[in-house]
Amino acid sequence: MPKLHHLKQFVHDTRGVTLVEYGIAIALAVLVGSATLVTLGGEIGTALNAAGVAMPN
Repeated sequence: MPKLHHLKQFVHDTRGVTLVEYGIAIALAVLVGSATLVTLGGEIGTALNAAGVAMPN
């Protein structure tokens, strides 16, 4: 039965949970940021090109 005891301890151990939560939050932020850049990338490029053309020499 020692294996069952160790399994119960592992299931109820909450150390390191915060690290996992931060990892999930960072991954989500990167995913949302990447999706936003991909979605708005064309529009931003067009706006920057228009601003460059409008600048006087």
